[in-house]
Amino acid sequence: MTLFTQGPDLQPLTRLLIANRGEIAVRIIRACRDEGIDSIAIYADSDRDAMFVQMADHAYALGGEKPSETYLDADKIIAIARKAGADAVHPGYGFLSERADFAQAVRDAGMIWIGPDPQVIQALGDKIEARRIAEAVGAPLVAGTPGPVESAADALAFAREHGLPIAIKAAFGGGGRGMKVAWRLEEVEELFDSATREALTAFGRGECFIEQFLDRPRHIEAQVLADRHGTVKVIGTRDCSLQRRNQKLVEEAPAPFLSDEQRERIHDSARRICAHAGYSGVGTVEYLLSANGTISFLEVNTRLQVEHPVTEETTGIDLLRGMIAVARGARLANDDVPAPRGHAIEFRINAEDPARGFLPTPGPVTQFDAPAGPGIRVDSGVRSGSVIPGSFDSMMAKLIVTGATRAEALQRARRALAEFTIDGVATVLPFHRAVLEAEDFLAEDGEFRVHTRWIETDFADALARAVAPHARVTPAQMPDLLRVGIEIDGKRHELGLPPGLLSAAPVAQSTAEPAPEADESALTAPVPGTLTAWQVEDGAKVAAGDVIAIMEAMKMETRVEAHRAGQLRHGVQPGSVLGFGEVLGHIT
Repeated sequence: MTLFTQGPDLQPLTRLLIANRGEIAVRIIRACRDEGIDSIAIYADSDRDAMFVQMADHAYALGGEKPSETYLDADKIIAIARKAGADAVHPGYGFLSERADFAQAVRDAGMIWIGPDPQVIQALGDKIEARRIAEAVGAPLVAGTPGPVESAADALAFAREHGLPIAIKAAFGGGGRGMKVAWRLEEVEELFDSATREALTAFGRGECFIEQFLDRPRHIEAQVLADRHGTVKVIGTRDCSLQRRNQKLVEEAPAPFLSDEQRERIHDSARRICAHAGYSGVGTVEYLLSANGTISFLEVNTRLQVEHPVTEETTGIDLLRGMIAVARGARLANDDVPAPRGHAIEFRINAEDPARGFLPTPGPVTQFDAPAGPGIRVDSGVRSGSVIPGSFDSMMAKLIVTGATRAEALQRARRALAEFTIDGVATVLPFHRAVLEAEDFLAEDGEFRVHTRWIETDFADALARAVAPHARVTPAQMPDLLRVGIEIDGKRHELGLPPGLLSAAPVAQSTAEPAPEADESALTAPVPGTLTAWQVEDGAKVAAGDVIAIMEAMKMETRVEAHRAGQLRHGVQPGSVLGFGEVLGHIT
């Protein structure tokens, strides 16, 4: 199939800045090399030795560690792009990828934005406006609020009126962050507050809206590719139902166990939503499919998806190069999209401990041996010797397995997961191996029983039996660079030097946590991260299991529970940054 008809009027593009990090930055660098484009990386302090920084043709320091002062600092990124002589900016996914103001700033700086037009991002990125567009074109929808909810009390009122469960969702976010599902009335207000905090951390805006949440739904999405000349194509579906805390772990294409009528309705409504919005580039229209067959529009992600490789493997379309072609002005050919070939499954490889509630486990990767062979693709942002920082997302790599049929893909997946070895940090590899033994997922009887809460409900006992907790590791903090100003030919430059370079002092290494003397009263941090808020006042009585604090790690909130009953005494203030196992307070 001829994907594009490229005329002589394409915009020139020779240098592309990647406004992202990790695995997706590596993926974009490779697409640039295929296109003959110079790649420009930017990096936070803890990423200075990362794989994507070493691979890029050029790399510039952002100077800082927190997301707000690095990959979310639009002004800083634009300034670096100008300095580096970039023709274009690709945002990857997450961070600023769905920020209309950033897209406009890139264009105002005279560079090509690799993504949809800013006004389209604004319309579809506003989840409330996206619902209005979906309603206008007749897409299936469940009940929801007409705008952002002002308070937790309003959220509770909606739940009482429409019934449970309800989804509390960031109006300007995506990827599961800033989304909470309430199943009981008594948790609605707490989850509303949590969703607004998490949305503010991840996206810079905390507004949330509410809609009914279908019980035991599957998560289905349609991959869209559209040019700037009015042609919109839906090039396949994916199933992304295997999730924990609304974050996907396993995805596959094409979405299995759909009827022809369901698939056609999803394709047709996705096409009409994107055409109505004037969409261009790569995007994803997401739906929920309930057990009784009810389909409901969920949202549009105005960017590349983490799970895009399964669509690439089953269509033969390089979505990254397609994005670049569209941004330069290429026209999609008018021929029909061919049916998917074979079946592909993606396993996200995160630095998380599935036996401890998928707690993030930043630290050093002492060994990374990826599988290979027929039907195996590994998109990775790490290698042996890499360090997973605690400030950013926990994903290290993606394993994509393709077969002629779903059954063959599952067979190859067992082999690939058995070959995959990662040491130094906990990973979700044991979880994936356990999933491949679950009858609900294998669906050999033709009944696919996985849904978006399957991991926390139906699969919880089997997972607990199959996966043992990983040995705890306390990663050493990466030492700050020694920054020295120098002049070269009368122009001031700043050097960033490793602190050990100018002395004999060794750099701290990560080690297994020594067993401290037991303090039964100590309330310790379950993850390295930031104490966001105390949920219980200092001096209050608590019961074992009560949620008493919230910590933020790798852009996700973790609830801290009381390990015993007694009186709580705060030991640190909100905003404090703690390592794993550090004392938050005491319960006496």
